[in-house]
Amino acid sequence: MPPFFIAVSQSNPVLGDIEGNARLIFEAAKQASQAGAKLLVTPELSLTAYPPEDLLLRDSFITAVDGRLKSLAAELAVFKDLRVIVGHPYRADVGLQNQASVLYQGKVLASYAKQHLPNHEVFDEVRYFVPGKQPCVFEIDGYRLGLVICEDAWHAASAAMAKHAGAQLLVIPNASPYHLEKHALREDILRARVIETGLPLIYVNAVGGQDELVFDGGSFALNSRGNFAWRLPQFQEELAIIQFDGDCVTDRISAITSVEDQVYRALVLGVKDYVGKNGFPGAIIGLSGGVDSALVLAIAVDALGADRVRAVMMPSRYTADISWLDAREMANQLGVQYDEIPIGPMFEAFEQSLSKEFAGLAVDATEENIQARIRGTLLMALSNKSGRIVLTTGNKSEMAVGYCTLYGDMAGGFAVIKDIAKTLVYRLCHYRNQKSAVIPERIITRPPSAELRPDQKDQDSLPEYEVLDAILAKYMEQDQSIESIVAEGFSAEDVDKVTRLIKINEYKRRQAPIGVRITQRAFGRDWRYPITNKFRA
Repeated sequence: MPPFFIAVSQSNPVLGDIEGNARLIFEAAKQASQAGAKLLVTPELSLTAYPPEDLLLRDSFITAVDGRLKSLAAELAVFKDLRVIVGHPYRADVGLQNQASVLYQGKVLASYAKQHLPNHEVFDEVRYFVPGKQPCVFEIDGYRLGLVICEDAWHAASAAMAKHAGAQLLVIPNASPYHLEKHALREDILRARVIETGLPLIYVNAVGGQDELVFDGGSFALNSRGNFAWRLPQFQEELAIIQFDGDCVTDRISAITSVEDQVYRALVLGVKDYVGKNGFPGAIIGLSGGVDSALVLAIAVDALGADRVRAVMMPSRYTADISWLDAREMANQLGVQYDEIPIGPMFEAFEQSLSKEFAGLAVDATEENIQARIRGTLLMALSNKSGRIVLTTGNKSEMAVGYCTLYGDMAGGFAVIKDIAKTLVYRLCHYRNQKSAVIPERIITRPPSAELRPDQKDQDSLPEYEVLDAILAKYMEQDQSIESIVAEGFSAEDVDKVTRLIKINEYKRRQAPIGVRITQRAFGRDWRYPITNKFRA
């Protein structure tokens, strides 16, 4: 049998924009047809984007999807020899299903319902869908192709079922969000399917930001020996064409980049899509002269452009001169709007107003938090006037142990680096400066400080960040016990302090803005700990 071409659309749909996503699919089909492809594969739930969450509970949403799928099938009929795989929710007799349908010549040629519904980490498909039970195999020019959706490929049964039904190629639409080392995990799992079945496969993933999730693309094909036939770059949209002649023919294989490059690009894409898809005209950042706000400013400019980013320095009586100088230098280097609003007079007004109530009481964190809350109020006022969203600058290490102020530095709309540990913050700063030196070196090398009291340093209150971040990873991300962490050689005092702070600051994190998920377990939708809770071990 002669070979044929398959097009894959590594696309960035917008959740709920059914009409816009349909147009996106149509344009990809037009390009695929012009390239001579006989099949176009789009990502999982490409008509709605992923994950629709409780939109799936609305009858009007499902009805709108059903209607647009039918009209899209009719529109795609102009590409007479092209089959298009579209992902969509479908209201079956048994209940709502996560489906992929093959549209061809104005109708649905075949459909497949996802069989394994993920219910872990950030996934909760069991809440919405009922699983399918049947394989789906369709034919192109004598070749038989089996459909398998995302999570199904992580289980041997669905691929085996497709092979038993006669499939010669596995086609796998996905909406697989990024986390550290996710690409290697995917590749290992999918290679196992190839080894088990002897079938080549094509893995097509979405790209783009959706709230805290970032889909990284990285679509690939494996031949029947489990070797790469091609692989697309991460974090960018692309339409690619691959030849199939009974096996996947080797073409372009994009290299996997460094961890720092992946994380930085994920953060940039997350900010770009959150701001853009939600219609904000730009972003505002409180620039302190410290490493966290410096990194967030660089990410924001790379995501949005300098003309859409405003940096505001809000010095207090405790702000070091070098913080002013470094903030000004970085803002000038990046070409963003830069303003300075001293908070001294406002802080003094608070002190005067509260002098009677605070009489005889020692100065403590209360006064520090007042300063942070003044800054948060100013940023939100500027946000209200301009429509620009405030990007907060707290990192994961600080969020974990509560080294942040509720309604202060936590005030804002999107927490860019809330899943980035402090040690990784420094690595990302070095990475960004290798591309072009936009972060003053002194910001990276000076000891971190909140500058809310004289000569303050973070390590006055916290263990060294290398220690804190290691304990955080083991306790929070890996669910290790306090006892096992101590047994690994960490100080019992440090472990007790860090884990205690993680526990008692859950109430703060519940009120924090969402931010880009980078690790396999971030604070947010895949960390669901009760605030009122007496267990700690």
